[in-house]
Amino acid sequence: MPKTLHEIPRERPLTPLLDTAATPDQLRLLAEDQLPELAHQLRQFLLYSVGQTGGHFGAGLGVVELTIALHYVFNTPDDRLVWDVGHQAYPHKILTGRREQMTTLRQKNGLAAFPRRSESAYDTFGVGHSSTSISAALGMAIAARLQGLSRKSIAVIGDGALTAGMAFEALNHAADVSADMLVVLNDNDMSISHNVGGLSNYLAKLLSSSTYAHLRENSKKVLSRLPHAWELARKTEEHAKGMLLSGTLFEELGWNYIGPIDGHDLPTLIATLRNMRDLKGPQFLHIVTKKGKGFAPAEVDPIGYHAITKLEKPNAAPKASSGPKYSAVFGQWLCDMAAADARLVGITPAMKEGSDLIAFSEQYPERYFDVAIAEQHAVTLAAGMACDGSKPVVAIYSTFLQRAYDQLIHDVAVQNLDVLFAIDRAGLVGEDGPTHAGSFDLSYLRCIPGMLIMTPSDENELRQMLTTGHHHPGPAAVRYPRGTGPGNPISNTLDSLQIGQGELRRQGEDVAILVFGVQLSDALQAAEGLNATVANMRFVKPLDTELVLKLARSHRLLVTVEENSIMGGAGSAVSECLAAAGVNVPVLHLGLPDHYVEHAKPAQMLAECGLDADGIARAIEQRLTQS
Repeated sequence: MPKTLHEIPRERPLTPLLDTAATPDQLRLLAEDQLPELAHQLRQFLLYSVGQTGGHFGAGLGVVELTIALHYVFNTPDDRLVWDVGHQAYPHKILTGRREQMTTLRQKNGLAAFPRRSESAYDTFGVGHSSTSISAALGMAIAARLQGLSRKSIAVIGDGALTAGMAFEALNHAADVSADMLVVLNDNDMSISHNVGGLSNYLAKLLSSSTYAHLRENSKKVLSRLPHAWELARKTEEHAKGMLLSGTLFEELGWNYIGPIDGHDLPTLIATLRNMRDLKGPQFLHIVTKKGKGFAPAEVDPIGYHAITKLEKPNAAPKASSGPKYSAVFGQWLCDMAAADARLVGITPAMKEGSDLIAFSEQYPERYFDVAIAEQHAVTLAAGMACDGSKPVVAIYSTFLQRAYDQLIHDVAVQNLDVLFAIDRAGLVGEDGPTHAGSFDLSYLRCIPGMLIMTPSDENELRQMLTTGHHHPGPAAVRYPRGTGPGNPISNTLDSLQIGQGELRRQGEDVAILVFGVQLSDALQAAEGLNATVANMRFVKPLDTELVLKLARSHRLLVTVEENSIMGGAGSAVSECLAAAGVNVPVLHLGLPDHYVEHAKPAQMLAECGLDADGIARAIEQRLTQS
């Protein structure tokens, strides 16, 4: 059994066995009885490296044995191993030639937070969002078949990710085309089955064995001449497995289900994977693991230890306190508005902690709906509720709302339904990189007829805009960033703003800076040295066209600032407004460039994009010298 650690190592642990297994080729040279000690050393190093950088580690601790077993049994990278989401892939990174780089994880120019094809041949598919692994692995299995190759295709998916419709679409399709592939369900919440023990481990090895497979195939050949007899035998086998195991659903979908087995039992894992490796058709292995396994605090509190921040050095000066996070401001507003309006309901696609819905879920449990990782369903559920008198608030990350774009248009906007989207993690989010950056929401929202789109510049404006969106008769969106704001006072009242009305925050000459969002404080700082006018635009749609045209007619350069893709964003709305009015004034658009911004600290990313105070001033000065 895995040895249990009680604290995160501050000094690099001694890992002599792990040092000899820097790649899967070297791992496969080890004797099988050495692997439990390898797992212990891998856990030690994982905890140490994440302590140096911060990041997710609970899921990774839970799949240490699985990761070892997969690379030990399969011929990776020729055999395609596809990880879902990526939080669980840190042990995979360590065992695939990147151990010495793990202390650069999520840092600028360092290792990515998730598997990435450009980083390693062992990263067969780039991920960040959940529930993609089965579709991707199926695509690889079909490609191998078309090319006449015998390589294997394996998808590892968690029980949470399996709640998404996309995963079931892939399961259904794989069975339809009889794909030779393996899906490993990592059930780390025991949300599907509690039936784990000696009997289920024994049955898994028996049912995955070549003897059982040959017996089954031979019986099929004999009984196929008597279709009714074969169908009866198939149903009898299926129901027998269903009584002893828990995979009837997957059997009905056309998969050969094995499990559940203990995902921390290396001998059973290896034996079962070896047996299943050579079976034809869709194979499904259900393992049960413990998130945070081997680290006592994470075993007790897997949610609290889902991720950690970087460990500070002993006796380091405490960090200066800052104001509340934007997500906390949203969470408080949700509770306050729920008290004022009994029609309000809160919906989240498995982001209760991230979107700060904890207090709301406790105070209003009957009005709180966590739909699991099912963004499309979350949006259409909200639409259905709005049809019959509820006032739904969908708390969702910008990058996750992309996954429900059709529902946003077809189910909400076309019907002009009262749904408020509280869009968290807008803009650049830092160390998670391009997959989690909310780079496009203004662009993909702005083209939808009837959308109200708001961009707060501080915490209090966020609260006001949420109230504005709640009272608006139609679809509304408020997008706000990760982290904390400038620390401005927050009102306890539930005040609304005048829709479509911006405000002048500084009067200057020649240059007018039109800010959409939290770059307002940086723009004001840049404006001091330029004596520029600064407008807090607040609304992307409807745009304050009166203010735009007034500034255009009194300044020789307009500058738009947004933490969104320049293409199709708020700056584009300003240019469209000017063109429609026939006003010819130069416009400089500052925003996110037409390439993916790699992971780094948020401040580093903003500086790289020229969206800090120095960058804004520098871009304006350069443009003025060209005039």
